[in-house]
Amino acid sequence: MEAQIDGLISQLSLDEKIKLIHAQSKFTSAGVDRLGIPELHLSDGPHGVREEIDWDDWASAGWTNDSVTAFPALSCLAATFNPDLAFHYGQALAEEARYRNKDVILGPGVNIYRSPLNGRNFEYMGEDPFLASQMAVPYIRGVQSMGVAACVKHFALNNQEQWRNNVNVEVSDRALHEIYLPAFKASVEEAGVWSIMGAYNQYRGQHCCHNERLLKQILKEDWAFDGAVISDWGGTHSTLEAALNGLDLEMGTGTDGLSTNRKNAYDDYFLAKPLLEKIEQGSIEVEILNDKVQRILRLMLRTSLKENRPRGRMNNPEHLDLAEKVATEGIVLLKNEDSFLPIDPNTELTIAIIGENATRQMTLGGGSSALKAKHEISPLEGIKAQFPKANILHSVGYASGPSIWGRTEDSKLNADSLRKEALTLAGQADIVLFIGGLNKSYQQDCEGGDRLSYHLPFKQDDLISEIAAINKNTALLLVSGNAVAMPWLHKVKALLQVWYLGSQTGPAIGAILSGEVNPSGKLPFTIAKELSDNGAHSSGPLSYPGIKFEQNYLEDILVGYRWHDTKTILPQFPFGYGLSYTDFHLNTIVPATKTLQAGDSLAFQVALSNTGKTTGATVVQVYIGKAESAVPRALKELKAFKKIELKAGEKQNLLFKLPVQDWAYYDQDINNWKLEPGTYTVYVGFSSAISPSFQVDLIVPND
Repeated sequence: MEAQIDGLISQLSLDEKIKLIHAQSKFTSAGVDRLGIPELHLSDGPHGVREEIDWDDWASAGWTNDSVTAFPALSCLAATFNPDLAFHYGQALAEEARYRNKDVILGPGVNIYRSPLNGRNFEYMGEDPFLASQMAVPYIRGVQSMGVAACVKHFALNNQEQWRNNVNVEVSDRALHEIYLPAFKASVEEAGVWSIMGAYNQYRGQHCCHNERLLKQILKEDWAFDGAVISDWGGTHSTLEAALNGLDLEMGTGTDGLSTNRKNAYDDYFLAKPLLEKIEQGSIEVEILNDKVQRILRLMLRTSLKENRPRGRMNNPEHLDLAEKVATEGIVLLKNEDSFLPIDPNTELTIAIIGENATRQMTLGGGSSALKAKHEISPLEGIKAQFPKANILHSVGYASGPSIWGRTEDSKLNADSLRKEALTLAGQADIVLFIGGLNKSYQQDCEGGDRLSYHLPFKQDDLISEIAAINKNTALLLVSGNAVAMPWLHKVKALLQVWYLGSQTGPAIGAILSGEVNPSGKLPFTIAKELSDNGAHSSGPLSYPGIKFEQNYLEDILVGYRWHDTKTILPQFPFGYGLSYTDFHLNTIVPATKTLQAGDSLAFQVALSNTGKTTGATVVQVYIGKAESAVPRALKELKAFKKIELKAGEKQNLLFKLPVQDWAYYDQDINNWKLEPGTYTVYVGFSSAISPSFQVDLIVPND
């Protein structure tokens, strides 16, 4: 491949090289016809292939054959805790991309869930860097197995939408390497990702799409990344910095670096004529351009120029089945008082379905991840199909108002009449299923704006409480990609976190409600009781959202459950939590040898049994902590997990093998990882809220 790249570069003119490193339309970059170098076609993901838009603006191209399978959002995929499923997800997504002749899918997103207000958390894989890494790596491998490049994003520290184009993030080196970079590093070193997208925000005063430390030092030197760095659309701000600091392909800039454009303005991009002029003037060496061209050609040889590239498929039964499997495995049962769920599928009871999200189409919203799904089965449709003998009543209950390009405002029109109708139906029903939450509109789980409140919008909190007062048999299905306040939690019998589930939303929800599928999802983030209980929100506006576009991550390494555990702040629901319709019991088999040395792995077994009456799956989680340390540490950190399905009465021994090198912390004094000797505590259980299981001693030789 490298010889082929060198041969092509030797034949390219300076003008042709420049054309390869910037956009020629909203989602393509140019090729070189005379040498057989094709255009590069990119598409938004990460949950499906975006509909076709016009060449030079954001309007729909009006195609009739670009409807796709909408897969569940990545927050749902993370909740499955199933890396094998992540591989198949990526592979199916890439098959649909191949059918549409796309070369690069812009995903997965692996930014860390720092604040529950972040508008794009639904696109990411939760608050824990180990979980995000374990799920991102197989996803990327699945995508790239089809000759399509994954483009892991947004590198790095793009953990809020408010001020995303301007905010300057200050974070310790330790938090950067321990929390915010591991999933990116695993994507490069373990998955071999072919492209990476820079972030909009700044890090230490320099925009991330041409950040010297992030792109040149960490990504390309320390991690030896050989792929292409692609700017986020409008994320480029300087010809000199973009040229010198590692950006390879500039997309979406327009004429002034602020995402505006005029027709055919692509030659005015920072890496277009302005770069050409600097090279011709001798202020930038042509070797810098050649490196970028090498990376773009390498990307093409892995995708558009790849021989025997697999064929694509779209909207086939296998993809729909996979979408439904991800959805059912990701749904999290958070409360089930008196075994309220499951509901007998042959029930003849009256069931009131209340809430706008019972019928609202979710795949259209969210910003750049919006999809034109061939079909999206609503929760109401799915429930009707799953409970054919039940008397199903339906009321919207509340309305979010008109939605234009995902921007929604509170609707006052008929709000009182909708409320009264919902309360009337609640009084007539044997069971109420309230299907509410957020809806992927602006400032409700959507690109471009963070949420304004931790509470549910459109007065849902009040409506839920009123309904539960009328009908004690009320369950709540929370549609969201984020945690929310739950002042009504003690009033409802059951609570399901159902995410944004894509094409097969209805069948997946119906299968869980009826018990056809036993819920096995686990929370990929902590749900705090109050917003102030979250680490990012505990230190005032400097920590979130920042002051005058300056932000400091004052919670440092204590993100999510690390914060709650270490500060002894009880969450509403802990990270890794999720109930089942059956019961599981585990017994940790303590290893005979509990003294380890650097280079060893801790090996031990867990005896897991299904003591309930039905088949089900659960996730055994292993955390490591060190109480006495030279540096502040979290009480415990996730280091391993296994998902296993057992029949009723079945038992199985699970073997865990944890490399002790992974217990190191990032030492800022030496700018490297350091493994500390001493006593470590091992925690084994079904969520982060678990007690110690045993201790081991680690002997590390002196330097």
